[in-house]
Amino acid sequence: MNLEQLYDAVGGDYQEMFNRIPSAALIEKFVRKYPTDPTVSTLETAVETADWETAFRMAHTLKGVAQNLGFQRLYTAAYALTEQLRGNQPLTDRTHLEEVEQAHQTILNAVAQLA
Repeated sequence: MNLEQLYDAVGGDYQEMFNRIPSAALIEKFVRKYPTDPTVSTLETAVETADWETAFRMAHTLKGVAQNLGFQRLYTAAYALTEQLRGNQPLTDRTHLEEVEQAHQTILNAVAQLA
């Protein structure tokens, strides 16, 4: 899988990323670092322990990471989750969290296949 295929697979726009960062090598460097980012696991732990302040902060952080990397599907899910948790509200509907987790897993799978 190449970078363009990766962005197609994860619901992103490679051309938009290339317009912002006109270096495929640099984009690839950042994309390959994504699997080591602890934000999603910290978010999941915060939800499990009902630490809504941390959950909100991690959802908000993930939204920024996704936007910076051009992972639109993850960004959209993280945005919705951020709004749901805003004001340290408890997570009563796990739909947005599940969407974040699915988008995250899709990205991890795609990065693992990156040639």
